[in-house]
Amino acid sequence: MSSPTPSFCPMYRIGYSLSPKEVHSFIQNSLLDHAKQRDIDLIEIDPTKPLTQQGPFDCIIHKHYGPDWNNQLQQLSLDHPNVVVIDPPQAIEHLHNRVCMLDVVTSLKIPQGNQTIGVPNQRVLDESENLTDSIEEIGLKFPVIAKPISVDGSAKSHEMFLVFNENGLKKLKLKKPILMQEFVNHGGVIFKVYVVGDHVKYVKRSSLPDICEETLNSVAEDEGFLLFSKISNLIAKNSEAVGGSSDEVDEYCCEVEKLVEKAEMPPLEFVTELAKGLREAMGLRLFNFDLIRDSRDGHRYFVIDINYFPGYVNMPEYESCFVDFFCDVVQEKRKKNGDGEVELDVKENHHEEEALCE
Repeated sequence: MSSPTPSFCPMYRIGYSLSPKEVHSFIQNSLLDHAKQRDIDLIEIDPTKPLTQQGPFDCIIHKHYGPDWNNQLQQLSLDHPNVVVIDPPQAIEHLHNRVCMLDVVTSLKIPQGNQTIGVPNQRVLDESENLTDSIEEIGLKFPVIAKPISVDGSAKSHEMFLVFNENGLKKLKLKKPILMQEFVNHGGVIFKVYVVGDHVKYVKRSSLPDICEETLNSVAEDEGFLLFSKISNLIAKNSEAVGGSSDEVDEYCCEVEKLVEKAEMPPLEFVTELAKGLREAMGLRLFNFDLIRDSRDGHRYFVIDINYFPGYVNMPEYESCFVDFFCDVVQEKRKKNGDGEVELDVKENHHEEEALCE
């Protein structure tokens, strides 16, 4: 009896358009190998060439912004409606404003069980407003975190300050408008929740330490605020500011690690429902959000930041998660085509790639 003829199916072609830094971080050999095993081909999009002259693609993932790129994606969608674009530029732009990005949290209607979800008390300060008067008016309590409104990927957009008192507000050099967000004590632990389509994973990381009244009073009046780009730097500065030696700073950091290790993870069902609610409300499939738990109430949680296409290499087993996600997109496309086959958008004179289907 002759051996059956092997069946062949086309590779599913995923185009990606990312910055060189993100390509170096995200496109690892381990991801490429996982993808190949599932008949998925990851193809880098050349930013120097028109998108319409590249491909064909069945799906595009991207983290590029600007009118030209948005117009190219729009034209591609008109010419090749079967190409899945992840995610829509207009939905991504919603996360470029720190005020808008959190509005969606307060409007969520999700099953929460014993948990409650919200955002910290915050206020936008316009150019004409007096910082001190605005704090008193809104009823914010020190310490507060001062953040730029715009999130454009620049170093400036990530400059944040922990402000301890009125003197710190007066010395603050951030260009208004700025977002003033009340600091919530959260046990020095933050939960990073990664969303990849329907797939959700979360990890715990060290964060800013709790700040008590004694710490606020011990901060020198002529300081008033601290700049933090990295949490580890802030912890060290905070310890030194209250007279800590180098050994004491090391001991403090060791205590922080123990806090993280002992911290209980939020309930899986709660986090999954929260991620689903955000995904559906924002119309995005690739993002992460920062979740903290109120030190005073173990059932009270706050979303403090949302990022599009974050550093997924920091997510456990990101390779298998993304390949599963790409396969989910394949299944969606098959259902849309209605015949169980993956339809490729083939350009003229393009020779279709094939691979043996296992």
